[in-house]
Amino acid sequence: MTDIEFGLDTFGGVTNDAQGRPLPHPEVIRDIVDDAVLADGLGLDFFGVGEHHRSDFAVSSPEMVLAAIASRTERIRLGSAVTVLSSDDPVRVFERFSTLDAVSNGRAEIVAGRGSFIESFPLFGFDLRQYEELFEERLDLLSQLLKEQPVTWQGNTRSALTEQRVFPTTAGGLPTWVGVGGSPDSVVRTARYGFGLFLAIIGGPAARFSPYLDLFGRAQDQFGVEHQPVAVHSSGLVAETDEKARELTHDGWLAMRTRMGQERGWAPPSVGDFEREIEGGALYIGSPETVARKIAATLRTLPVNRFDLKYDQSMVRHDVLSRSIELYGSQVVPMVKDMLA
Repeated sequence: MTDIEFGLDTFGGVTNDAQGRPLPHPEVIRDIVDDAVLADGLGLDFFGVGEHHRSDFAVSSPEMVLAAIASRTERIRLGSAVTVLSSDDPVRVFERFSTLDAVSNGRAEIVAGRGSFIESFPLFGFDLRQYEELFEERLDLLSQLLKEQPVTWQGNTRSALTEQRVFPTTAGGLPTWVGVGGSPDSVVRTARYGFGLFLAIIGGPAARFSPYLDLFGRAQDQFGVEHQPVAVHSSGLVAETDEKARELTHDGWLAMRTRMGQERGWAPPSVGDFEREIEGGALYIGSPETVARKIAATLRTLPVNRFDLKYDQSMVRHDVLSRSIELYGSQVVPMVKDMLA
């Protein structure tokens, strides 16, 4: 357990200025680059940037942001969180990440997913009725391209390839994960293709995801593939005290949860949901010791290789996020390692 890695993820959520007004997208993107530089200096292992195509998130091209980060960092590994593969072209995905791998000197990782938002489908001309087929075919093609050999492939949602090479090549390959929200079929599919499992725990206690890790291991054995790493990803924020952390995040969490519920037909959040998710669910919000104890408990429950904290929170200032990153890297992670040793 002492070999577990620790990372940070951001969806590029728009932060607020001191007056509570949303910052412009260009400033948010530059702040994300600064966040990654801070994470690198703190010795964290991974920095992931999400892809969205809507006004409340600033990043639509993670690879561009990650390339800027690569130019200012030395060791931290860089990846997406996630690349919305269903509405992208696997050839272009490979080309962009192999280029990122070159400029970062071998630090690039792909985290592919279907995405929990659908704005990219009409934007790029894809039919939502093909939601499953698009992802299945694109994941299959990506798995072939990652071998960096001539590819012959045919499907229903893009043109066929015949003995086609894709460039640039990489020095050591591209580590690739599939982001999974908790579907057993997705877990089995990830195992079948031999990818790492990037498990997004966005609600409920960590223990309820144990069966998915068991399923992942059994599926890899049945497919006869080498066991791949597992990462978990949950939202949180670290502040000096539990009370301050809750105060900083409550209104933004409530607003985002309400907005997502209206868009997706979820029931509105109930009184006490925020506190319940902190105390026994998927929110890692509190003082360094509180967050460290919760992460350590999760890692004792789930045999994973990496824990990623999604550090961006709605309706907060960037300096609050910077302080959270600093506390996470300098206090929380060392405490977790001590607890697990």
